Amino acid sequence: MNRVYLGLGSNIDPETNLPNAVLELQKYGRIAAVSRVWETKPVNCPGSPENFLNAAVLLETSLSAIAVRLEAIAAIESGLGRVRDPANRNAPRTIDIDVALFNDEILQIEHRPVPDPAIVKHAYLAIPLAELDPNFKHPQTGETLAEIAAGFDHETEGVFPSSHVDLETLLP
Repeated sequence: MNRVYLGLGSNIDPETNLPNAVLELQKYGRIAAVSRVWETKPVNCPGSPENFLNAAVLLETSLSAIAVRLEAIAAIESGLGRVRDPANRNAPRTIDIDVALFNDEILQIEHRPVPDPAIVKHAYLAIPLAELDPNFKHPQTGETLAEIAAGFDHETEGVFPSSHVDLETLLP
């Protein structure tokens, strides 16, 4: 089984869309872990009126990395009404799901590198991933996810635990 670490984000009805995304992901494998939900200010998203709710999910699946992206993620994002605006890649969205890590591999899925470079740049991804598997070593830096997350200050980064959604209640 492949272990896929996914970053999830939403700033359009996130209280509904994040749980629905997790429920849909269960169709593609076993959800081994979910993080808490974190509220963050939009990054590179000018004019966005709403904060994002972000989380991470560890999916165990027999799907390949490309199948996770092109089959599972594409279907879930489409089903939850994700609209991609080529003129504004960072527009508000119902759901955004990204492959952050795939096993301990270094690879490219379409135009996106894996591990996702945002892991070491942004608290909104690093902190939830560290909750999933704190001792997992980043395949490029050799640091554990806990070490990476510890390098961010919640307050400075504007990342705070959210009480709006509890994804753990969705696990069997």
